[in-house]
Amino acid sequence: MSGADHRTPVCRSDGITDAERYLKRLCDRSFLSLWSYSGVCRDQSAIGGSQGKEVCDLLVVFDDHVIIFSDKNCEFPDTGNLELDWRRWFRRAVMKSAKQIWGAERWMKSHPDRLFLDLDCTQHLPISIPDPSATHFHRIVVAHSATERCRAELGGSGSLMIVPGLVGEDHCASFDEGGRPFAVGQLSPAKGYVHIFDDISLGIVLQTLDTVTDFVSYLVRKEEFVCSGKLVAAAGEEDLLGYYLKHLNEHEEHDFVVPPEYDCIIIDEGLWWDFIHSPERRAQLAADQISYRWDALIESFSKHILENTQYYTTHPRIDDSERIIRFLARESRTRRRLLAGSLLELIERTPESYKATRVVLPSRGSDPYYIFLLLPNIHATSYAEYREVRRKLLEAYCLVTKLRFPDALDIVGIATETGLSKSRSEDALYLDARDWGAEIKEEATKLQRDLGLLTNTTECHTTVNEYPM
Repeated sequence: MSGADHRTPVCRSDGITDAERYLKRLCDRSFLSLWSYSGVCRDQSAIGGSQGKEVCDLLVVFDDHVIIFSDKNCEFPDTGNLELDWRRWFRRAVMKSAKQIWGAERWMKSHPDRLFLDLDCTQHLPISIPDPSATHFHRIVVAHSATERCRAELGGSGSLMIVPGLVGEDHCASFDEGGRPFAVGQLSPAKGYVHIFDDISLGIVLQTLDTVTDFVSYLVRKEEFVCSGKLVAAAGEEDLLGYYLKHLNEHEEHDFVVPPEYDCIIIDEGLWWDFIHSPERRAQLAADQISYRWDALIESFSKHILENTQYYTTHPRIDDSERIIRFLARESRTRRRLLAGSLLELIERTPESYKATRVVLPSRGSDPYYIFLLLPNIHATSYAEYREVRRKLLEAYCLVTKLRFPDALDIVGIATETGLSKSRSEDALYLDARDWGAEIKEEATKLQRDLGLLTNTTECHTTVNEYPM
């Protein structure tokens, strides 16, 4: 179908408070606009309500992961009694938010189709909640305003300590009975682990782990680590993150690796400081710059999906278009560096009047195959004709990629103009190559023979290290 259908564009809220707007900006950068939504509401029709009710301050839905944020900016009291001040703040800023998150989770499991972007409940959440039985829910409280008091009382960065031994009402116990100010553990193990970020850790974690894959991997492994009994205490979320980023498990993935000679560990203050000032981190940041061109490509597609300005789509529903772009957004920061570098190098080295293609093979078994196509606009009688030719040629290349690489299951094609002009368009296409019968194989063989696709290829290997030196 050429042009846009009559679907209403999606209107995303920016949040109401300064804290909510800041959270939204961070999440838009990390999870990108197609998958993060502020102020998600539920309808009140079952109880006769005329308006909806907000279920969470921000919601991220990606693959089988749902991230629920509750953001509370409650001033830390100053009565002169630290024990009383801490208890009051914790109940308002942390426990109240956690209760909102647990309530939101219950609603999503019971009524996944009754979530809206506005209080009038006229605009459904455009990304479907996955099957609750197979969904990983991640619960995040953002608790503001304790930093200055924490610094004054305890020194250090001002971030909340993580002490897994504190469970439930232990957080509000008197100091004589084991209560500790500015320390958080497990709020209610029976209701699901809740991550608690503060003014310090929120920005650090979301700006360091700024892809949904990197962020979710951290949340999963952190939850497992905190609940395992192997962590006695961590000086703060940022130091926990520093430890995570410095250690790899047997699969060469970041993890909370405890030396075999220890039953449990304490993570002291200073790990994050050491990490951000290391030459490895500086080299990583410099090398990652190119990867944000991949983010920009995803956002370009996302903008057209949300605003319903796609040039061509085979299916009008957002869910169908989102599935294609989700492959691009699933990539980690390091692999985005590889993909963006490969695409940009192809653009830069291809003469403006030439066609060029490149296939990028998976780094891991679950990765898709990518086919990049550059096609000059020199023979078409109109731009519309050029886009039609380019789209059909990209479809052909995706089919021939499966022929060339029989193990390929997911193939993503990306096409754009040849040349260095900043004014360009992009097409994205997905081929589920699992359904590969004799008829489609014959079609691919004919396309390869008639058009000469991927018949004269050169293979090259590239290694991208997370911390290049």
